[in-house]
Amino acid sequence: MRIILAGTGSAVGKTTIATGIMKALSEKYNVQPFKVGPDYIDPSYHTLATGNVSRNLDSFFMKEGQVRDSYLKGMKGKDIAIIEGVRGLYEGIDSVNDIGSTASIAKSLNAPVILIINSRSLVKSAAAIVLGFKALDPEINIAGVILNKVKNKAHYEKTKRSIEEITKVEVIGGIVRDNNISIEQRHLGLVPARERENSLKFIDLWSEVIKNSIDLDRLVEIAKTAPKITSDITPIWNKLNKQPVKIGVAYDEVFNFYYKENIESLEANNAKIEYFSPLNDEELPDVDGLYIGGGYPELFSKELNANQNMLSQIKNFHLEDRPIFAECGGLMYLMNSIHEDKMVNVYPYKSILTDRVQALKYTIAEVTQDNIISKKGEKFHGHEFHYSKVLVDKNNIENDLAFNILRGKGSYNNQDGFMKRNTLASYVHTHVAAMPNFGGNLCISSLELGG
Repeated sequence: MRIILAGTGSAVGKTTIATGIMKALSEKYNVQPFKVGPDYIDPSYHTLATGNVSRNLDSFFMKEGQVRDSYLKGMKGKDIAIIEGVRGLYEGIDSVNDIGSTASIAKSLNAPVILIINSRSLVKSAAAIVLGFKALDPEINIAGVILNKVKNKAHYEKTKRSIEEITKVEVIGGIVRDNNISIEQRHLGLVPARERENSLKFIDLWSEVIKNSIDLDRLVEIAKTAPKITSDITPIWNKLNKQPVKIGVAYDEVFNFYYKENIESLEANNAKIEYFSPLNDEELPDVDGLYIGGGYPELFSKELNANQNMLSQIKNFHLEDRPIFAECGGLMYLMNSIHEDKMVNVYPYKSILTDRVQALKYTIAEVTQDNIISKKGEKFHGHEFHYSKVLVDKNNIENDLAFNILRGKGSYNNQDGFMKRNTLASYVHTHVAAMPNFGGNLCISSLELGG
């Protein structure tokens, strides 16, 4: 069973509705959550709501067969998939094609779509919206509608009648306006559930609202109409390494932006994952290589600076030529400082948080030098989203960079991937589907260089 919850645009309430549905259905079903697009924050709410790690599906990172492979891997042992879309149903990287859109995932998985509409001040016009979304691409099965932000029961009933009589699409629920069920925002989007106090209390609230507002039995019936997936499958990672290896993964309140498949690709290449906290632990685990993902180190810079034992141990790990791969927030952590707070100082540059977004884009990168995760000449897709920047220019640049950024911005002069010894740090977030040798290469590098 599977269903996609798609919006007519951003800010229609997809995440609160999707998370509430996931939580409510989890009382009866083993729910596997998914999120369309390059997002770490919405999935953190999904994961808390269901107890299952939410996974990302993205047609810019993934070929069609990889979308299906990732979906089927996630669905092992699960009953139903609830897939939250990104932005509007048809929004992608291009104004004409489907790449990067929720619609592309609906096609790859042959999944029915529930359209979520912000129905404030709309009645008959809501029917026009549904008709337009249906007509734009007849391959998309818009099987139901949820009305968000209705004024009252009378408003809901009038709008429901208009949509159902004019468009022949059923309305399966309506949610009355209530600012108490909105989610706090931050500079990278929603506040991560892992960090938010009382997250479970709010998720429980959303679940109760959903149970009182939406016909969940009908939603499940629609999910059951999705046919069995029989189209071709393309593996999202390659298995290159057969020898046991230990990889330390930074995971705590600060660093928690990881794609589940990236970790699984390491495990598929015989890695034992040892999680550690740069914030709270005084010692690194006994490992052969390190992976430091993204997060919000700029909000914890003083606390990270206070953990001098961890800073010095990671610096020594680097000086011993053992492999370290860092993305975005991890890159900041390896710099000389975040604002005035000293960090690991693998690289001699200062990183700062700015008032405006520095990069928000899908990226395409070309590898210009062999490194611990990729080989010269390869190209891969990724994404960048950050308000911080590294203060590096032609007068102080000391490091080689591993990637030319063909689409996007990068860290310096349309380049990214700071290299020093066997440490690599980049603002580009990678997904193993776009770099299938990622897990194998990092494991092999860690065996050869870090053992």
